[in-house]
This record gives sequence, structure tokens and C-alpha cells, in this order.
Amino acid sequence: METIIVQLPGPAQWGSDETGRPDLVHLGPGDIADFGRGTPGGAGVRIVLTDPGISRRAGQLEAAGDYWRLSNFSRSVSYVVENLEGAGEYLTVAPGRLGAPVPFEFSRVVLPALSGTAAFKVFAPQHAYLGERSAPGGGEQTVHPFALDPTSKYFLVLVALCEPRLRDPSDSALPGVGQIVERLRPLESCRDLTRSAVNYHIDYLAFAKLRLDFGEETATGADGGRTGAKRSRLASVALRFGLVREEHLSLLPSRGAGRLTPQEAGA
Repeated sequence: METIIVQLPGPAQWGSDETGRPDLVHLGPGDIADFGRGTPGGAGVRIVLTDPGISRRAGQLEAAGDYWRLSNFSRSVSYVVENLEGAGEYLTVAPGRLGAPVPFEFSRVVLPALSGTAAFKVFAPQHAYLGERSAPGGGEQTVHPFALDPTSKYFLVLVALCEPRLRDPSDSALPGVGQIVERLRPLESCRDLTRSAVNYHIDYLAFAKLRLDFGEETATGADGGRTGAKRSRLASVALRFGLVREEHLSLLPSRGAGRLTPQEAGA
């Protein structure tokens, strides 16, 4: 099972590029991946940063347990690792620093470049969290196999997705992406939430956190059909295994608070 997933630089979002090929690098414990400009054509590194101001071999990622390490091969510039789920939180990796541990689940690695900056994203989906109901003094703690962080935005998306069925188990309807945006936008942490961000979190939950196997379910049909299948499976698994429960509804804003116009929800 992978420890980290690297989203390669470029316009493609989480999932696949416009050709349908995955735009991700999966690393398991002990695996490494070099990043930099590489030799002509990007050869010699797995994560290619094409800016001419980036060294041919600028650094290295190493997957370790449920986190990862970053090595900075530059002799003169620091690299920054941003916490994409934090409020501006980041760490700096000094020139020549080897194996700096990165504790964030969602990260962006930023390097100075001639064009301003060059960056790529790193995800650590197997971060372990103790089960909420684990009792102290009972021996070794049990770690939840799905490793969800209830303080993250992706968890808010999952709660909003499951809300109708939590409130009424007989309700088979699921909120659409625009409705999830509208439901979460009143929260301070979700003021800038967009449809593409919600789709991004849905993909991350489906493929990295819950590791759902859709087979051909998402391989055909319109985009709405693929997204609908993912949302349906996510809600089903989350509710079946108690990943989202009634008490989690308190994480959502009060119903009716700060309702958005259809234009704002689709931003």
C-alpha cells in the first residue's frame, strides 16, 4: 500500500489528465523519487520541473511509514513545504538538508524558479488516527483502517454528502457537488470552496482514503454519471462502516445559514 501519492506538475487535477492516463506517482514505504529538471526531456527524475532555474536533480522524496521525507540537494536555496489544510502553516527545508520529515497529509512543495516558483503536491493518505472510541489502558491502541482526519476539509465534504441519509435513512437522494458547496460555504474554512475543489476531495476520498474499486463503473458514461457513482459508493461505505455518524453533523453549519445563489455555488 502506498505511503504517499505525488500529483505531478501540470494542468491536470486529481485523477487523470485529458488522455485518461494517471498523473500520479505512488510510493510505498522505502520508495524514493527524485525531482528536478532532469536531463533533456526530463530523463533521470520521476517528478519533472521544467523551469530552467531548477537544478537537474533538485531533491528527493522518500516514503517512510505513514509520512514522508524531503531532501534538498541545492547548495544555496531553501524549499518550502506548505500545509494545504492549514491556515498558512509551512516548513522550510534548508539547503543541503537530507531526510527532513514532513508531517502534513496535504502538502505542496515549492521551489524558487526563474518563472517565480515551481511546485508539486504530495499526499500522505495513510496517516494513522486513533479510533475515537479507543479506551486507554487496554493494551495497544487500535488504529482505524480508513485513517480519516475529522478536522480536514475532505471530511467535511464527506459529512455533507452523507447528511441526508444520516437525518433520514429512508432518503436515497444524495446532494450534488453544487449543493455540497452551498452547504459548506458558511464555514470560515470553506469560504473559498469551489465545485472543482469538492470534486477533488471526492476523488481523494474514493481513491486514496477509502480505496474503493469501481471497476468499469466510472469508465463509461458522462462525467455526471461517473461523479454520481463515486458519491453513491462513498456515502454507502462511510455510513455502513460508521465513518460518518450523527454526531459529526455538528461540524456542519446550521441549516439555512448563509445560503448562496446558484451562481455562487457553481463558482
